Amino acid sequence: MKCPYCHSTRTRVIDTRSDSAGNIRRRRRCQDCGKRFTTLERPVITTPLVIKRDGRREPFDREKILSGLRIACARRPIAADELERLVDRVEYTIRQRGRTEVKSKIIGDAVLDELRELDEVAYIRYAIVYLGLQDLEAVRREIDRIRSLHR
Repeated sequence: MKCPYCHSTRTRVIDTRSDSAGNIRRRRRCQDCGKRFTTLERPVITTPLVIKRDGRREPFDREKILSGLRIACARRPIAADELERLVDRVEYTIRQRGRTEVKSKIIGDAVLDELRELDEVAYIRYAIVYLGLQDLEAVRREIDRIRSLHR
């Protein structure tokens, strides 16, 4: 593994852990510059194609989901690791379907479900774009809807 600081290939594994999603985290130390860094290994499994609303198909891209979540969660007390785990759960849910293609709506709905549990403000921010809430009245209805779920 190459050191991200000095690009040396002389690195040593210090600690190895696995998580519930089957990923392996390795803590490494560069033998040349002495700096430490973490790598994440995940099994390579073919992901389904995403069928967009207009019928186009494109490969599933977890970074695209993460990017949207980072925008929705800006200035919210949400750790980057929590967002990674959220995307892991969504990706796991999609893979469990066992399909070669999945509609983008299914992915978006899964993200919304997870985000609602994590942070309601981030949920509303994401929902405004994903659900296409066009005006304040539509946003108010969505807020009222999620409030009613908590009663």
